[in-house]
Parts: sequence; C-alpha cells; structure tokens
Amino acid sequence: MSRTFGSPRHKALVTFIKKQRKDARLTQAQVAKRIHRYQSFVATFERGQKRIDAVELVEIAEAIGFDPKEAIRVIVKARKHA
Repeated sequence: MSRTFGSPRHKALVTFIKKQRKDARLTQAQVAKRIHRYQSFVATFERGQKRIDAVELVEIAEAIGFDPKEAIRVIVKARKHA
C-alpha cells in the first residue's frame, strides 16, 4: 500500500473539505469549535500537513454540514485520475 500523506487522494480530500467549509461560510475557528479542537488543528489539515482519520472525517462533515460519503466519493474518483 502506498503512503497516503500528500497523495492525490489526500490532496483531493483536503481540497474538498476546504471548499465545503468555505461554501458553508464557516471559518476555521468555527469548525474547530464545533469539533472541540483548536483552530490550528483545522489549519493543519487544510494545509495538507495532517492526515484525517475516519472518525475525524465524520466529525468534520457533521460540523460543516456535508455527507461524509461525498468525501469518500471524491477520494475514490481521485484514484482514477492519478
């Protein structure tokens, strides 16, 4: 299995989450508060410097207001274009 950090799939996920947050007109601080983390946690994964595990993905999706299955579809699609 290849490393996921910095992979096309990882980059696609980061881009997707960041777009969802901006479309929802939420700041990093607002998302962080909703998931009971610091703003720096959100900034770190949005810069692609941290991997997001499955539980974090669900929490982030709930905080922003998107279906985490959408994020999975983005990841699957990114593999086909890599």
